[in-house]
Amino acid sequence: MEQMNEIVYTKTDNLLNDAKSIIESAQQFAYSAVNFAIIQRNWLLGKRIAEEELNGESRAEYGKQIVKNLADSLTFLYGAGFDFSSLYKYVRFYTMFPILDTLRPKSFSRLSWSHYRTLLQVENKEARDWYMKEAQNETWSTRTLQRNISSQYYERTLLSQHKELVKKEMLEKTSPLQDKLEFIKNPIVAEFLGLPQNTDFTESDLEKSIITNIQHFLMELGKGYAFVARQQHIRTEKEDYYIDLVFYNYILKCFVLIDLKTAKVTHQDVGQMDMYVRMYDELKRTEGDNPTLGIILCADTDDDIAKYSVLHGNEQLFASKYKLYLPDEDRLRAEIEAQKQIFYEQHGDDKAEGNK
Repeated sequence: MEQMNEIVYTKTDNLLNDAKSIIESAQQFAYSAVNFAIIQRNWLLGKRIAEEELNGESRAEYGKQIVKNLADSLTFLYGAGFDFSSLYKYVRFYTMFPILDTLRPKSFSRLSWSHYRTLLQVENKEARDWYMKEAQNETWSTRTLQRNISSQYYERTLLSQHKELVKKEMLEKTSPLQDKLEFIKNPIVAEFLGLPQNTDFTESDLEKSIITNIQHFLMELGKGYAFVARQQHIRTEKEDYYIDLVFYNYILKCFVLIDLKTAKVTHQDVGQMDMYVRMYDELKRTEGDNPTLGIILCADTDDDIAKYSVLHGNEQLFASKYKLYLPDEDRLRAEIEAQKQIFYEQHGDDKAEGNK
């Protein structure tokens, strides 16, 4: 995929195909332009911050304070993408990929900033370069790259006497992770362009219907719930996540996070909510706030339930105080089931027509 200088197409006798060619060419042009701009911006920011001599022993605390002040100012001016953690990633990006000549559009046209952010996890330069080359040549999605790094694909390929079998297994396991619309969905692109994020791709119609109902249900309980955010974007070192609903309960003085699952709740779901709770305690909780509470709603057809998540050590607080202001599990289950029935009744005819 080479960097394009203009939107091009070849005229044929088929109007539809020509229109599709123009649209896809424009999408590719936008992809290449925004992709290169994000990477160049982050590299140059990393370079400029590194020039403040952040690595000197005597200046370590001074350097941290500089970056914190800069992060606060940039976040105020430009919004998401410039917090303390992000700025340090940009510095690591510059130090791990220090040659400016590599920042040519042609060189970077196949990888996004999310790819490079993922590559920063790989400390071994030989392995990092190998993953970068493979991701470019094989057009790996970010999720594919992350899985291959996490499963030590490079090391296993290096040691294996049957490299083709290792590659075949990798392709089978990562096939579901390849997404042609990955770049369009990438929240970093929306942040860069200053656009509100489109999170429709994270919700099905049924999920949206249930979440909307639960949002109104909690607000009408009269137990101190104030709405904070819906589909709130949370970014870790490896993944982008979206918390379905975030409230602040001004009686309990704590954040309440809600995530909906349309299948049965798994240990992974509980672990993910624990991560959300921990991140909120670290990033959002202020002096005087009680520990964050997580609620996992399960809308499985046969078993609608609610599970509560509090970090170890906060169980007594949950039992003695939180429960007084939480929605009753039976009532919450009934609300979920009622909303599902309404949804199915409203869409039943459409589904029946579609199945004919």
